[in-house]
Amino acid sequence: MLEVGMRLRWRFGAGLVALVAMTATALPVQAGEPLEYVALGDSAAAGPLIPNQDVNLLCLRSDRNYPAVAAKVLGARLTDVTCSGATTNDLASRRLGILPPQFDALTSGTGLVSVTIGANDSGLFTHALSCVNLLPEPIGTSCADRLTAGGNDVLAGTVDAWAPKFGAALDEIRRRAPNAKILVTGYGTYVRPNGCFPEQPVWARDANYLQGVMDRISLRAKEQATARGARFVDFAAVTVGHDICAAPEDRYLEGLVPAHAAAPLHPNAEGMAAFGNAIAAAASTPGVVRATRRSTP
Repeated sequence: MLEVGMRLRWRFGAGLVALVAMTATALPVQAGEPLEYVALGDSAAAGPLIPNQDVNLLCLRSDRNYPAVAAKVLGARLTDVTCSGATTNDLASRRLGILPPQFDALTSGTGLVSVTIGANDSGLFTHALSCVNLLPEPIGTSCADRLTAGGNDVLAGTVDAWAPKFGAALDEIRRRAPNAKILVTGYGTYVRPNGCFPEQPVWARDANYLQGVMDRISLRAKEQATARGARFVDFAAVTVGHDICAAPEDRYLEGLVPAHAAAPLHPNAEGMAAFGNAIAAAASTPGVVRATRRSTP
């Protein structure tokens, strides 16, 4: 009988420990308080030209971007400071000399942070426009050839130089928001292998080069995030089959001539919905959202 009682007490104790652990994971903030979510990043997060746009036209930020979608799913209180055209410098400095640094939105009460940044640091979207060729090879110039001339890959070098800078930015996010879990995103699969010339007027080798640079940015972001215990959310996987070569009704990302209300070479509303759900799923995974409980006064 004594042995049975000891077993019951052991099982009760083990169950109580498990329940406490589950509760600590499931309740990142005090009961009744919404999760404080801060979204940082560039146009891939802001959603330029997707209706409806924020009154702050300097950032071309949509109320249907992925932070808004994720916040709604999570029931979180969102502070969205994403801004089209932003670079990693704009996290810590005033953008255009006017907008406050994005880091200013972070506090010790922040429970969740998402960040999408890096493409503008390399000038990738500007270079992408130089890859347009309306006529088939060899009538024109390959941007891949130009950017890798002499065995020196200009964009790859720029991306690699950016990586430690991004790591330092993640360190600053942790310093300013010590109780938050950080979700770092990559960029989407904008174009499938070899592209779809002439529907999208980029030669096959140039399409592969551009997507390779985008993947390199995502990889370097993932490496920096993983080294710091942050969660990486892979948008490239989410967009496979929904790239700029897909049928208009299947696209999450718009081509050079958008088929939906969105900026060229950017996510549309469907893409933002998919990204937002991916962020919400990552944030809901046990151990992802972490915040200390505040004592009741």
